[in-house]
Amino acid sequence: MPTISAPPSAAPRSGPGTPAPLLHTIVLDWYREHARDLPWRADGATAWGVMVSEFMLQQTPVKRVLPAWAAWLERWPTPAALAADAPGEAVRMWGRLGYPRRALRLHGAAAAIVERHGGEVPEDHAALLALPGVGEYTAAAVASFAFRQRHAVLDTNVRRVFARAVTGVEYPANATTAAERRTATELLPDHPETAAAWAVGVMELGALVCTARSPECGGCPLRPHCAWQRAGCPPYDGPARRGQTYEGTDRQVRGKLLAVLRASHGPVPRQRLDVVWPEEIQRARALDGLVADGLVEPLADGFYRLPQ
Repeated sequence: MPTISAPPSAAPRSGPGTPAPLLHTIVLDWYREHARDLPWRADGATAWGVMVSEFMLQQTPVKRVLPAWAAWLERWPTPAALAADAPGEAVRMWGRLGYPRRALRLHGAAAAIVERHGGEVPEDHAALLALPGVGEYTAAAVASFAFRQRHAVLDTNVRRVFARAVTGVEYPANATTAAERRTATELLPDHPETAAAWAVGVMELGALVCTARSPECGGCPLRPHCAWQRAGCPPYDGPARRGQTYEGTDRQVRGKLLAVLRASHGPVPRQRLDVVWPEEIQRARALDGLVADGLVEPLADGFYRLPQ
């Protein structure tokens, strides 16, 4: 029986582990009482709606995703509807969600779903993973949340819960490790439906309680079983954690350039783009990056547009 204890590559931080079935009961009972009412979790949510939510939620808060998700599904309720439109329209609709390459990847996934799967999001995990723009996490999440399958779903929130409760450290490594994958797999409930509920329950616990900066340990249902708590909540002592700076970065310049292009339904002259940022070298670098990423198309005579 899997237990909540330190994975093989980590030094144990606490005493005997808690049996996994007990953890499942604790988290699932908490989730039933505290889960947010989100539209992509509703009984009527489609697999496409779940997939769209997973693309949008990467590095973006739920409150920003909710209106964008609703608008997206109203315009493109199926993969075929999105695939029939220009990729530039996906970039336009993405608005200010950030990391707009996700819009192009979602458009590419929709086109592949139409071409390979008759317009239906595939249930098979391997088929999901083979879609353009779909990585390890997204494939597992869609298979679990849309089709109630048994997969280890490791997003930032889940990894943080496991780091604290299992390994006894404040934060996980910057990149997912083999040890984390083993722990997540060992803790999966055997029944697919329960495993899917466990996956979303742990994720919700990380999002609402076991948060990155100010965890509400006093209200955490796992507190009596948390290795980090039993170790006295030692502060993080690993490699420097990546920041999320934005002001003055190329990301900010790219966003300003895209905002001009999204607001126009025709080609935009370079002169209109030049006024969005005073520093010429950085502005040119950001524009070149947008072109290289396929988010902007250069035309003759110094005009630019979203991809067609």
